[in-house]
Amino acid sequence: MAKRNSIINAFMKKCPRCQEGDLFIKPFEFSKPLNMPDHCPVCNQKFLPEPGFYYGAMFLSYIFSGFFFLAVVGVCILVFKLSLNASMVVMLLIAAATYFFFLRMSRAIWINLLIKYDPDAKAKKEVKAFGY
Repeated sequence: MAKRNSIINAFMKKCPRCQEGDLFIKPFEFSKPLNMPDHCPVCNQKFLPEPGFYYGAMFLSYIFSGFFFLAVVGVCILVFKLSLNASMVVMLLIAAATYFFFLRMSRAIWINLLIKYDPDAKAKKEVKAFGY
């Protein structure tokens, strides 16, 4: 399989090392939005390499969602001519609808930024914390 871009791989929510295994357990459960297996079922990559590993994903989520919601409010005010209060209600509804998306996407992007693709990972299948 040819190497995919890390961001595309993150949007597909696949393992960064082999780009085949799923990062999150399916089906999605509202009670466990970040339910991840301990290791990739294909290449055995650890999905929690160290305690606090996903702390940086919190910052990514904050940045992405902040700019997204700023754009939503801006469009509501400038394009649809809604009041500030009405724009905030629309933003809160959209925030509630996209909460789990941003939560999972920030984790997927974070792990894809820090763990590199290994074309031979499936064959090796050794436990690795980081991809180096």
